[in-house]
Amino acid sequence: MKCPFCGDDNDKVIDSRSNNDGYSIRRRRECVGCQRRFTTYENVEKTNIKVVKKDGGREPFSAEKIRAGLEKACWKRPVSDDQIRALIEAIEREVYDRFDSEVPAETIGELIMQRLHNVDQVAYVRFASVYRQFEDVHDFVDELQPMLRQAKNSCK
Repeated sequence: MKCPFCGDDNDKVIDSRSNNDGYSIRRRRECVGCQRRFTTYENVEKTNIKVVKKDGGREPFSAEKIRAGLEKACWKRPVSDDQIRALIEAIEREVYDRFDSEVPAETIGELIMQRLHNVDQVAYVRFASVYRQFEDVHDFVDELQPMLRQAKNSCK
Protein backbone atom coordinates (compact mmCIF):
# COMPACT_ATOMS: atom_id res chain seq x y z
CA MET A 1 0.00 0.00 0.00
CA LYS A 2 1.49 3.35 -1.03
CA CYS A 3 1.63 6.08 1.56
CA PRO A 4 -0.80 8.89 0.61
CA PHE A 5 1.66 11.44 2.02
CA CYS A 6 5.10 10.49 0.66
CA GLY A 7 4.28 7.74 -1.88
CA ASP A 8 6.56 5.20 -0.21
CA ASP A 9 5.45 1.59 -0.71
CA ASN A 10 6.52 0.36 2.71
CA ASP A 11 4.13 0.46 5.66
CA LYS A 12 3.20 -1.55 8.69
CA VAL A 13 -0.26 -2.35 10.04
CA ILE A 14 -0.72 -0.95 13.53
CA ASP A 15 -4.33 -1.98 14.15
CA SER A 16 -6.99 -4.04 12.35
CA ARG A 17 -10.60 -4.30 13.32
CA SER A 18 -13.82 -5.47 11.84
CA ASN A 19 -16.00 -2.68 10.55
CA ASN A 20 -19.52 -2.39 9.15
CA ASP A 21 -20.93 -5.44 10.93
CA GLY A 22 -18.10 -7.63 9.68
CA TYR A 23 -18.42 -6.68 6.00
CA SER A 24 -15.14 -4.78 5.92
CA ILE A 25 -11.87 -4.42 7.78
CA ARG A 26 -10.44 -1.10 8.94
CA ARG A 27 -6.66 -1.01 9.13
CA ARG A 28 -4.51 1.70 10.71
CA ARG A 29 -1.16 1.83 8.97
CA GLU A 30 2.08 3.65 9.55
CA CYS A 31 4.46 4.54 6.74
CA VAL A 32 7.96 3.27 7.44
CA GLY A 33 9.39 6.15 5.36
CA CYS A 34 7.70 9.23 6.84
CA GLN A 35 6.14 7.70 10.00
CA ARG A 36 2.71 9.25 9.20
CA ARG A 37 -0.39 7.22 9.88
CA PHE A 38 -3.34 6.56 7.58
CA THR A 39 -6.43 4.37 7.47
CA THR A 40 -7.43 1.87 4.80
CA TYR A 41 -10.59 -0.17 4.39
CA GLU A 42 -10.75 -3.65 2.90
CA ASN A 43 -14.14 -4.64 1.47
CA VAL A 44 -15.54 -7.68 -0.24
CA GLU A 45 -15.64 -7.20 -3.99
CA LYS A 46 -19.24 -6.75 -5.02
CA THR A 47 -21.06 -8.04 -8.07
CA ASN A 48 -21.78 -5.56 -10.83
CA ILE A 49 -25.25 -4.18 -10.22
CA LYS A 50 -26.66 -1.79 -12.80
CA VAL A 51 -28.85 1.17 -11.91
CA VAL A 52 -31.87 1.55 -14.18
CA LYS A 53 -32.34 5.29 -14.69
CA LYS A 54 -35.70 7.01 -15.20
CA ASP A 55 -35.06 7.26 -18.95
CA GLY A 56 -34.40 3.49 -19.17
CA GLY A 57 -30.63 3.87 -19.44
CA ARG A 58 -28.33 1.76 -17.30
CA GLU A 59 -25.12 2.58 -15.50
CA PRO A 60 -22.98 0.82 -12.87
CA PHE A 61 -24.04 1.24 -9.24
CA SER A 62 -21.78 3.82 -7.61
CA ALA A 63 -21.44 4.47 -3.91
CA GLU A 64 -19.49 7.60 -4.87
CA LYS A 65 -22.58 9.09 -6.52
CA ILE A 66 -24.49 8.46 -3.31
CA ARG A 67 -21.66 10.09 -1.34
CA ALA A 68 -21.74 13.17 -3.59
CA GLY A 69 -25.50 13.57 -3.16
CA LEU A 70 -25.31 13.11 0.60
CA GLU A 71 -22.43 15.56 0.96
CA LYS A 72 -24.37 18.22 -0.95
CA ALA A 73 -27.48 17.62 1.15
CA CYS A 74 -25.49 17.66 4.40
CA TRP A 75 -23.38 20.73 3.52
CA LYS A 76 -22.98 22.90 6.65
CA ARG A 77 -25.20 20.57 8.67
CA PRO A 78 -24.16 18.76 11.87
CA VAL A 79 -23.67 15.46 10.03
CA SER A 80 -20.25 13.85 10.43
CA ASP A 81 -18.24 12.02 7.80
CA ASP A 82 -18.74 8.85 9.85
CA GLN A 83 -22.52 9.30 9.69
CA ILE A 84 -22.36 9.80 5.91
CA ARG A 85 -20.14 6.73 5.59
CA ALA A 86 -22.60 4.69 7.70
CA LEU A 87 -25.51 5.84 5.52
CA ILE A 88 -23.67 4.83 2.36
CA GLU A 89 -22.71 1.44 3.80
CA ALA A 90 -26.30 0.73 4.90
CA ILE A 91 -27.74 1.74 1.52
CA GLU A 92 -25.11 -0.22 -0.37
CA ARG A 93 -25.67 -3.30 1.81
CA GLU A 94 -29.43 -3.17 1.23
CA VAL A 95 -29.02 -2.77 -2.53
CA TYR A 96 -26.69 -5.78 -2.72
CA ASP A 97 -28.92 -7.83 -0.40
CA ARG A 98 -32.16 -7.10 -2.29
CA PHE A 99 -31.04 -6.97 -5.94
CA ASP A 100 -28.97 -9.33 -8.07
CA SER A 101 -28.28 -7.49 -11.31
CA GLU A 102 -30.38 -4.31 -11.59
CA VAL A 103 -31.90 -1.77 -9.22
CA PRO A 104 -34.22 1.12 -10.16
CA ALA A 105 -32.75 4.57 -9.49
CA GLU A 106 -35.99 5.47 -7.71
CA THR A 107 -35.37 2.69 -5.17
CA ILE A 108 -31.93 4.07 -4.36
CA GLY A 109 -33.34 7.57 -3.96
CA GLU A 110 -36.05 6.33 -1.61
CA LEU A 111 -33.50 4.35 0.46
CA ILE A 112 -31.38 7.48 0.82
CA MET A 113 -34.36 9.58 1.85
CA GLN A 114 -35.59 7.02 4.41
CA ARG A 115 -32.24 6.97 6.15
CA LEU A 116 -31.45 10.66 5.80
CA HIS A 117 -34.80 11.58 7.37
CA ASN A 118 -33.62 9.93 10.60
CA VAL A 119 -30.24 11.67 10.57
CA ASP A 120 -31.03 15.31 9.69
CA GLN A 121 -34.37 16.69 8.53
CA VAL A 122 -32.89 19.75 6.80
CA ALA A 123 -30.52 17.53 4.80
CA TYR A 124 -33.50 15.30 4.04
CA VAL A 125 -35.49 18.22 2.58
CA ARG A 126 -32.45 19.38 0.58
CA PHE A 127 -32.00 15.91 -0.89
CA ALA A 128 -35.73 15.49 -1.53
CA SER A 129 -35.90 18.84 -3.32
CA VAL A 130 -33.35 17.70 -5.89
CA TYR A 131 -34.40 14.07 -6.05
CA ARG A 132 -38.10 14.83 -6.43
CA GLN A 133 -37.39 17.90 -8.57
CA PHE A 134 -39.34 20.45 -6.53
CA GLU A 135 -40.47 23.30 -8.74
CA ASP A 136 -41.92 25.78 -6.25
CA VAL A 137 -42.49 26.43 -2.56
CA HIS A 138 -45.69 24.37 -2.58
CA ASP A 139 -43.63 21.25 -3.28
CA PHE A 140 -41.54 22.01 -0.18
CA VAL A 141 -44.65 22.55 1.95
CA ASP A 142 -46.16 19.28 0.73
CA GLU A 143 -42.98 17.42 1.67
CA LEU A 144 -42.79 19.12 5.07
CA GLN A 145 -46.43 18.52 6.09
CA PRO A 146 -45.89 14.99 7.49
CA MET A 147 -42.85 16.16 9.50
CA LEU A 148 -44.73 19.17 10.85
CA ARG A 149 -47.67 17.00 11.91
CA GLN A 150 -45.32 14.56 13.60
CA ALA A 151 -43.52 17.39 15.44
CA LYS A 152 -46.84 18.89 16.51
CA ASN A 153 -48.07 15.52 17.85
CA SER A 154 -44.84 14.87 19.75
CA CYS A 155 -45.11 18.25 21.48
CA LYS A 156 -48.51 17.36 22.98
